[in-house]
Parts: sequence; structure tokens; C-alpha cells
Amino acid sequence: MTRQTALIIDDEPDIRELLVLTLTRMGLTVETAATVREAHERLKEHQYDLCFTDMRLPDGNGQDLVSHITRHYPQLPVAMMTAFGNVDAAVQALKNGAFDFVSKPVDLSVLRRLVQTALKLGEAKKAEAAVSNERLLGDSEPMEQVRQTIAKVARSQAPVFICGESGTGKELVARMVHDLGPRAAGPFVPVNCGAIPSELMESEFFGHRKGSFTGASADKDGLFQAASGGTLFLDEVADLPMHMQVKLLRVIQEKAVRPVGFNGEIPIDVRILSATHKDLQKLVEMGSFRQDLFYRINVIEVRVPPLRERAEDIFLLAEHTLDRIAPEWGIDRPQLSDSARRALRQYGFPGNVRELENILERAVAMCENNVIEVADLRLPQQRPEVANLGMPAATLAPAVPGAVPVLAKPATATVAAPVDASGDLENYIDNLQREAIMKALQETRYNKTKAAQVLGITFRALRYKLKKLGID
Repeated sequence: MTRQTALIIDDEPDIRELLVLTLTRMGLTVETAATVREAHERLKEHQYDLCFTDMRLPDGNGQDLVSHITRHYPQLPVAMMTAFGNVDAAVQALKNGAFDFVSKPVDLSVLRRLVQTALKLGEAKKAEAAVSNERLLGDSEPMEQVRQTIAKVARSQAPVFICGESGTGKELVARMVHDLGPRAAGPFVPVNCGAIPSELMESEFFGHRKGSFTGASADKDGLFQAASGGTLFLDEVADLPMHMQVKLLRVIQEKAVRPVGFNGEIPIDVRILSATHKDLQKLVEMGSFRQDLFYRINVIEVRVPPLRERAEDIFLLAEHTLDRIAPEWGIDRPQLSDSARRALRQYGFPGNVRELENILERAVAMCENNVIEVADLRLPQQRPEVANLGMPAATLAPAVPGAVPVLAKPATATVAAPVDASGDLENYIDNLQREAIMKALQETRYNKTKAAQVLGITFRALRYKLKKLGID
């Protein structure tokens, strides 16, 4: 059986030695890096099951490294090691994509539990990625046409433009094009063009050299270099500002990028897939999207149909969603009543498949006797007043891929003690979580399934937190 591997990134030899010894005794193979540069080299050369990084490194910031790993190695759980009592750093690490944090000096019992959780998380994410091709569900003629088109375009290296409304599964189509093509062994790098600040786009896409601007403390590869040998998926490409459209066009034409602060060009080997829910042809006519770039990225077009155009797939998608929810929440599989089925069939789903999934997750939390009725669906035309529930919603720290949620206090809750930056970080975070969980349990009369829904986490995550916090 292959041993699981971990990467430890810290410039303090004593910390590296302690973590190597502890993780080796747990049966892991451990490698180390003392700098950001060494970490990037290790990540390119090997696949890891777990990563720990310090916040401060000689040539860079651990927060940036967490973001890099989250973006380019999404199946790798990464934990941040922070200074004792540094609440802000821990929260920021979670926002950047860390699944958890551990404070220095390291408590070995806390470390061991964290490692066990991380390895399970990594296995789940790998299993999820392994079945990604099976998730473009639907027996309707429109979906069969989409699958046939994907099979054809996957064999070529031409740019593909994927169009469709929000929630139809455009990224899933892009992943299938990548997985079924000759670049399947290479990386698939998705990027939301609308989520990157305009002033950072050039650096994010093409990379930069040390000293090229304030804060550039080390060389950094861009998204094109990260996708080398694989596929770069430009989601919401219509949101690119005009100056980046010009630069992207040149990259596609020249097959080379020029990092910020670098005089030469670096050849790239990347297939570009792009998508948007906007009418790109109309944007070209309006002058807000370059026509020459449109022709470059739209060599082959794949249209993903909205759910209302394949209504016969609704029940298949609904059953698949319920099959997923049941084991995830640790409950018996819910059933749809006949009236609920008719209501779903008649609804237009402006949010498409994503909306269907959200509706069913909410319905499972609200239904009685494990049967989903029409009222449980809470469709817009029949949505009851929220006030009737008597359950004020809790808030959740911003969700990030691979992160274990950090529960924030509900709007009506009060924190028992003020923030003390010099206090025990774990106890402070635990107290916040304990208070939010107890309030949710009280408001739902200790129904754990409903409490998890109120808190915005899965039933399984709630069970983990109950055990960790010692809540009986």
C-alpha cells in the first residue's frame, strides 16, 4: 500500500524536525522546504496528500502560498502554522483556502487530529475529482448532443468557447473536454476572470519577477505557466477589461507570455477553454469585447442548454442530488412526493441545475418523516415568509475550497469574551463556534439536521464539530 505523503514548509529547523518526527510516526512520508521557492519546486515535482506551511518565510508570505496551492492544487489540503494568539492570520488563511490552522508552539495532540482530518478530506476530494465525468447527467436529446460535441472537440487542441446560462454546468463541460483529451495528464487550471482585481490581472495571468513592483518579493509564475502542458479555463471571460483582452490576444497568437518586470518572453503550451453566461456576440457589437479576440477563443462553440430546455432530466438530477445528500448528512435517503415532483416539473429554474440542488438541500432540511412535500421545496411562487420559521439565520465565514468552515456568531448572538490578540487562539475560535452551534441547536429544538442547515454546514461537519468541542 502506498504511503501517504506530506510537505512541511518552514524555515525553522526545529519545527521541521518536530513535524517530520510526528508525521513519520503516524505512517506518512514527509518532505520539507525552507522557502517559498523550494515549496514551488516540491509541488511541481511530487503529489502530496497534506501540506503545512508557516506564515512567514524568508522569500515570501505563507498566505500567498496557501492561495497558490488552493488555486493550482485544489485536491491538496493545506494548513497554516500561525503565531500563538494571531487570530487575524488564522482567519485570513481560512479565507485564502486553508482547511485549518495550528498555532505555535505546536500541540502534538491537536496536530495529530488535524492530520487525520486532513487526510480524510484529501481522499474525499480525490474521489470527487475521479467521478467528475459522471456528473454531466441527463438522458435528454440536448444533453446527448452536448456529450457528443465534447467527445469531438476533446480530441483537438483548438480553443473552445462554452456558452450557457449561470448554473448550467459550464465548468463541468470544460473539465470533461480536458479529461477526455490528450492533455488529461496535465493540469486543469480554472480561473474566474471577474474575480481578479484589474490591477493584479497581468501579474496573475503572466507572472512577475522579483522587484518588478512593490510587494513583489520573489519571482512568481502566472496562470499560463501553471497550466503548462494542460488546460487553462477562463470562466466569465466577458469580464476581462479591454487592456487584458489585448494582452490575451497576443498570448494566444504568439504562444508566449511576458512576466511583469521581464524583458523576454516565455513559451507556453496551454489549451485555452473559455466560458461566459453573457451574450459575447452582443458585447462585440457594443464594442466592449474585441472582435479579433472573440474569433480567437470561439474556434469551436459548445452551448450548454438551460434546465427548462431539458425538463425531462429534472427527476434524474433530483434523484442524484438526494443520493448525494443522504450519506453526506448521515440520514436516510429522502423521497419526493408526487405533488413535489409535479411542482419541480412545472418550475422554470432560472438558476438551472445549481438552483435545483439548492432547493433540494433546503427541502431535505425542512421536510418531516423523510418525505419532501411541495411546501418543503419553497419555490418562489409559494415561498412562505421567513418569519414563520422562527429561526434567525447564522452566518458563516466566507467559504473556500477545501476549508473546514469556521462558524461566525449569529446576528443575534453575543460573544462571551472580547477578542484578545494575546490569548489562546484555539480557545477563542472554539468559543465562537460553540456559541453559534448551541444557539442553532436551541432554535431547532436540538434537531441536528436542521441545525446544520441553519449554520450553513453539512450534517457530517456538524457531527465533527460537536465531537471536537465536546458538545453532548
